[in-house]
Amino acid sequence: NVILALAIVYTPRVARVVRASTLVVRELLFIEAARALGVSTWRILFIHILNNIASPILVQATFIFAYAVLAEAGLSFLGVGVPPELPTWGTMIASGQQFAHQAIWLVVFPGVAIILSALSLQMVGDGFRDLLDPKLRKAM
Repeated sequence: NVILALAIVYTPRVARVVRASTLVVRELLFIEAARALGVSTWRILFIHILNNIASPILVQATFIFAYAVLAEAGLSFLGVGVPPELPTWGTMIASGQQFAHQAIWLVVFPGVAIILSALSLQMVGDGFRDLLDPKLRKAM
């Protein structure tokens, strides 16, 4: 249920990126050249446009995955996420909260894991953007 809710929340963001990228790519010169050569619309769509919008979608997906990790942990901490018998970082923090004065590591380690996973996913997305962006590739 949580994954479905998060997917519904983040779908408009992905759709916006896909639409904006498609509108930019379809106006480029090589698309006009492909049309002038008589290439079919489906071939232009799947070969030319989809290949050129794949990198922004991949970068956006890594950022959304990091946000989803944070959202799931927050919802699980509040008790509205996955069932309590499933071990998640949010439920670990929530269950360790009452023992935080005696055993601080019960709260710190899951919190550090959440932070490191979200930060590493953000860094992976940033690396993908640097690697796949043609404007940044020419500058390197």
